[in-house]
Amino acid sequence: MATYVLVPGADGRAWYWHRTVPELRARGHEVVTFDLPQDDSAGLSEYADTVVQAIGERRGGLVVVAQSLAGFSAPLVCERVPVEQLILVNAMVPTYGESAGQWWGNTGQGAARSAKAVLDGRGPDPAFDVRVDFFHDVPAEVTEEALAAEVGGPSAAVFAQPWPLREWPDVPTRFLQGRDDRFLPLEFQRRIVGERLGIALEELPGGHLVALSRPVELAELICGGQAR
Repeated sequence: MATYVLVPGADGRAWYWHRTVPELRARGHEVVTFDLPQDDSAGLSEYADTVVQAIGERRGGLVVVAQSLAGFSAPLVCERVPVEQLILVNAMVPTYGESAGQWWGNTGQGAARSAKAVLDGRGPDPAFDVRVDFFHDVPAEVTEEALAAEVGGPSAAVFAQPWPLREWPDVPTRFLQGRDDRFLPLEFQRRIVGERLGIALEELPGGHLVALSRPVELAELICGGQAR
């Protein structure tokens, strides 16, 4: 049995994982979820502290699963507690000294997003639309529940602080990527993951919010199976 520690992305709410949690538990695993700080001064270290506090005294079988922006904070957790595996999901992969705010330009995310939009027939450089970019494959009732909530979003400090690790943590790392992610497209991510982590990504169906749109497939892949 593994203990999956699920770190949300920019939304910062444990709610993001609510459709995936029962799938993991049904497979016999323990799951740890939590909200990230809403304090605008909370930085990467405070985010990592929150994860460590949620883990508590649990040891053995810890697997940290990080969505999107959590690619910046989750590796710090691996420096603080003994983690058996780090799984990144549609994540941002940082490099030493780079802030999350710099990441977009450094990686060419904007051009990749535009190219994906053209490929999909939506035209170049479309204005960001949370429904179109993030929720396009999420069930309507889940989308409405998500958008009805009051969400503070990530702190300014998280986007401003340089990533402090000179090397990626010495922890086995996997990268799971949705094939239809419009925000961080598949081929863009394949390049970034190859350049920065030196590993091949694992594909699954779905867009950027796969924990909401494809919880069964995500749980299967997290647990080491094959996504349908």
